[in-house]
Amino acid sequence: MAPRWIGVDLNTTGHVAVAADPNSGKVMKLGKNIHGNHSQSLKNCTKLWKEGKLWKLKKFKTRERKNFKTAINTISRQIVSFAEALGSGIKFEKLFSLHYSPHETLQGVYNFSFDNGSFYSLQRLVEKRANERGIEVIYVNPAYTSKRCSRCGNFGRRSRKRFECPHCGYSAHADVNAAFNIASTAKRLTVIDSLAELEEADRLSKKQLRKTVREQTVPEISFRIVTALTWPENVLAVLE
Repeated sequence: MAPRWIGVDLNTTGHVAVAADPNSGKVMKLGKNIHGNHSQSLKNCTKLWKEGKLWKLKKFKTRERKNFKTAINTISRQIVSFAEALGSGIKFEKLFSLHYSPHETLQGVYNFSFDNGSFYSLQRLVEKRANERGIEVIYVNPAYTSKRCSRCGNFGRRSRKRFECPHCGYSAHADVNAAFNIASTAKRLTVIDSLAELEEADRLSKKQLRKTVREQTVPEISFRIVTALTWPENVLAVLE
């Protein structure tokens, strides 16, 4: 029996994370209001700064940091619980290299972004919770997950949060479509992954690394097409 997977799409707009199971059609959307709350928070901080109320500003920032950490913990827990309830593993897009580390000057920025390490922290926390429950977490090639149709596999049109396929007529929320594609994407070792592992094992020189890049080719991206999406989208709204 083939292993079962849910795909998790991470976003800087709309919902922070969207998890989807191609087998059942179930979808979980997490953290809808967090991005908007951060924008309002910036306005409040600016106002307090201009008014010279630094003690209030410090108190406000402390509360913001606490709420942000709570959000990361809640979202990670919900993703793992979703996978556990379905008896599936978890797939993320491989967005960070093996040597990635958040920039020190950005760690105090309390919003979900690919620049400040928040998504990296979220993925690591999901890994930790999943490992404690015996749930496998793997990372797949992110290429075209937001541009391909999860039903027929052809390229479609994405307009903000809406995806439409001109080939089969399928339309869905763009993040949901991407999550289905992530769940259906086979794990592939990319050139970047291979070089990172070779560098760790053999301590290759920069010249050798460049030579290895020229000699290797990027493997073809493999997609398992979901051919029957006849169910209505079962959306579980969390952190609304």
